[in-house]
Amino acid sequence: MRQLNALSISIGVLGGVATLITATVLTVPVWVIFIAWASFFILGAGTDGMARSIASNLTGIVIASLTLLVIHALGGGTAIAAIAVGVGSAAMVQASKIPLLSKLPAIVWGFASTVGTVAATGHDITTASISNPALVAALSMILGAVFGIASEYWGAAMTAGSATEPTPEGQS
Repeated sequence: MRQLNALSISIGVLGGVATLITATVLTVPVWVIFIAWASFFILGAGTDGMARSIASNLTGIVIASLTLLVIHALGGGTAIAAIAVGVGSAAMVQASKIPLLSKLPAIVWGFASTVGTVAATGHDITTASISNPALVAALSMILGAVFGIASEYWGAAMTAGSATEPTPEGQS
């Protein structure tokens, strides 16, 4: 079986499982899981891709959380938010100087997922419970990486031992 077909099956089935789990058992935003899942594949897959993805996504969550806490502490408002987000954005770029965090988009996805989780849940960043948007986003991002590596391994298992098939240019 071609690798792309095997990944289609593993990602399709596991995508359905992720949706079912987030709708019934673990109420976290499924869209954050999918963002982290994509991050996993973009950062090289395997255990290295998983580590890089989780580290980058969590870095974005930390920077977003600090940004949102500063906005909250300074009373909010458009000007305060604009300045804080500008500083947070610069911090993300600076963080990408660290080799483990070198793929800036993965940091941005963590940042954006945190802000989106605040909006989606209606919980402020200062929420002192398991419903804190940073915790919810972090759990979702880690789950996304787990689903990423599971889909990769399952897809590879479906292609193991099969004859190599020619693939269109740029696809494997």
